[in-house]
Amino acid sequence: MKNMNKQLKFVKRPIGEADASTWSLETNPIPELQEGEILVKQHYVSLDPAMRGWMNDSKSYIEPMAIGSVMRSGAVGEVVAVNKNLNFKVGNYVAGFGGVQQYAISDGKDLRNIDPKLAPLPTYLGTLGMTGMTAYFGILEVGKIKEGDIVVVSGAAGAVGSIVGQIAKIKGCRVVGIAGGKEKCKYILEELGFDAAIDYKNENVVTRLKEECPKGLDVYFDNVGGEILDIALSKLRMHARIVICGAISQYNNKTAIKGPSNYLSLLVNRATMQGMVVFDYAQRYGEAARAMGAWLAEGKLKGKEDIYEGIENFPQTYKRLFTGEKLGKLVLKVVEDEGHTM
Repeated sequence: MKNMNKQLKFVKRPIGEADASTWSLETNPIPELQEGEILVKQHYVSLDPAMRGWMNDSKSYIEPMAIGSVMRSGAVGEVVAVNKNLNFKVGNYVAGFGGVQQYAISDGKDLRNIDPKLAPLPTYLGTLGMTGMTAYFGILEVGKIKEGDIVVVSGAAGAVGSIVGQIAKIKGCRVVGIAGGKEKCKYILEELGFDAAIDYKNENVVTRLKEECPKGLDVYFDNVGGEILDIALSKLRMHARIVICGAISQYNNKTAIKGPSNYLSLLVNRATMQGMVVFDYAQRYGEAARAMGAWLAEGKLKGKEDIYEGIENFPQTYKRLFTGEKLGKLVLKVVEDEGHTM
């Protein structure tokens, strides 16, 4: 009897928010491996705001998902079968884009070996995964931070923002985080070492940004877009840099995205606003992993994964990306613990 694979299929393009009808959970037999292929038993999958953009049938930095395909996601797991692929052995642990399913077949070209002895598997979806890579290259290469810069980060308690702020602190910057709610603000101040926190749900962001950055800001790392981006634009110093990483406040819009009205501040201050997509730095992931691995080992950098269980719980876990009911990197455990029987 063939082993079966639980797979979350993408079945309907959402208008506005994605809900349970966007996906269908199927159980299908695992096909025989072709020559050069490997079978990965997936343990954890990554949930990211970018998923919402992947569901749209529109031009983007990556092909839109096809209806009927497995829901795209990062994943980590264990190699459990190999058919003549010299790059992987049974028992290796790997990270890649395996999708929301319990088993994934790959030719290995999109996978990298990881070491679960160096860090827990979920860390390879967060700090040592795409999240960490996005933060690292976004703030260092696009933000071009230097010691003494005033750095403001939105979505500061989230997966990317929390790492961005810590890297900026490591590099000698003053860091102000914008987050939603007292718990998240306390987290970035007390656990992550940010210099200041602004609670956009309970405080006036314009007033608080004036207080914390009286001379303006050098770098704004944007994860949310919308009104907060507009406010940041009004506080730029000369030659400031804005990093456009995401715009979570706009992803579920049913109407046109709201763009910034204060964009002329870029002209007045000779500032730049640049988009950032992590895949552009794929050849340098090793460099970032080494640097952040060292910071983790030295205690200079902290990662946090918010882990939920059960592939069947994907739809309600996904919603946490947009309700803010999470802290750090959102991860779903999809492996079932009864053991493998291949």
